[in-house]
Amino acid sequence: MKKFGFLVLLFVFGLVFPGYSHAATDTKIILDGKEIVQPSDTKAEIINSKVMVPIRVVSENLGYSVEWKQQTQTVTISKDNTAMQMIVGQKTATVNGSNVNLDAPPLVKNGTTLVPLRFIGEEMGLKVGWNNTTKTVTLVTQNSGSGNGTTTPPNSGNEGGGSDQEGLVLVNGISFSDNRFMIATSGSTKPNVFTMTGPDRIVIDLPNTAFADSFSEGQALDSNQNGQLVVSGYPDVSKIRYSLYSNSPSTIRFVIDLSSSKGYSVQNDSGLVMINLDNQSGTPAPPVGNNGKKVVVIDAGHGDQDPGAIGVTGKREKDFNLAMALKVEALLKKESKIDVVLTRSDDTFLALKERVKIAQDIKADIFISIHANSGPTAANGVETFYTRSNSKALATVMHKYLLQSSGLKDRGVKTASLHVTRETTMPAVLLEGGFLSNKSDEAALFTESFQNSVAKGIVAGVKEYLGIQ
Repeated sequence: MKKFGFLVLLFVFGLVFPGYSHAATDTKIILDGKEIVQPSDTKAEIINSKVMVPIRVVSENLGYSVEWKQQTQTVTISKDNTAMQMIVGQKTATVNGSNVNLDAPPLVKNGTTLVPLRFIGEEMGLKVGWNNTTKTVTLVTQNSGSGNGTTTPPNSGNEGGGSDQEGLVLVNGISFSDNRFMIATSGSTKPNVFTMTGPDRIVIDLPNTAFADSFSEGQALDSNQNGQLVVSGYPDVSKIRYSLYSNSPSTIRFVIDLSSSKGYSVQNDSGLVMINLDNQSGTPAPPVGNNGKKVVVIDAGHGDQDPGAIGVTGKREKDFNLAMALKVEALLKKESKIDVVLTRSDDTFLALKERVKIAQDIKADIFISIHANSGPTAANGVETFYTRSNSKALATVMHKYLLQSSGLKDRGVKTASLHVTRETTMPAVLLEGGFLSNKSDEAALFTESFQNSVAKGIVAGVKEYLGIQ
């Protein structure tokens, strides 16, 4: 299984890097600015598109105790009131007695246990980064004095003595969906929005802001603090450019490149700036949900460099997730009593916390994350996960329709400590539409008939749960 995005922080938990299935013997691990010494014969490496790290090396440098039981192939990591246990070859770990699904099973190499980098980030509370050029894993603890949102933005080229970021609002992530450009920030900011011609574009200046440390983990950001978000499927917009426009005061500028002049409205809530290109009047549109409609967030898991699970014939989970999310969105848009927001509407990467932040900031009524599963070749069927008790009723309803609409084996409703279902506050579920590792399931998942049927089932479940006729 693999799971405008916000607080890109502590983000990457599902780092995957297509095209690198070989071991990266020169991979480094940097913890709070210092390189960790790794066993010479077993270093962090990329295995089957997953970054795997030696758990003992990382854990002991963080003050965790590590116990290995050869007979049961079990590794136990503990510190204070936290106890984590993993079994080699199994994709389910336990954290304080609760099951946690791993995106890759632990393995033993040269006497050293390797575990997915995602697990390190999620369960040890670390900010995780990856530099594909230098093959370097960076880990930042939250009390280390870095990664707390007050340091020089990433890739700035500064080595100590960087610009003082204190007092600045941090830009954590961006997303474009449904003709809405969303900017997630760490606090309130007053955007200056205006248009320019030759060519037509909308400019958004955010004064007294800086890129958060982890912004570059979700979006491209070069050494000069420039980057762009390519937009596809929207004829009005070709791309969105961004940069650190000014140092005094520190100002981030976003430029929406348009095919022709277009109206817009601006919604500015604490932590979220939204430019709505569907509003032609130029007057502010009512915030999402303020029209009495129920707000539903549909989350297509993975994206861009994170393909998710890879099927038996090479099909990618991220493609299935996005196709399903778009079909569900199209159906929900026909419902007059529902506002639907996608966390991503194209092949972009969003950190897990970014996805949560979108739902939190727009005060969503429910959150539904769409995924496909992976496991032993014999494993098949659908299952629904939830974490918090207030999500159980939603999980029960959504699973009923997922099962009916998919026609696949019933694997039940289960609890798991998954980031998007754990950190949200509204009812939230994660739907597993079938196993890409199973030839029969994979063949079904990528057919129009299956996707259309399941999309209708998801919408039916949403309407039943929300009490919408």
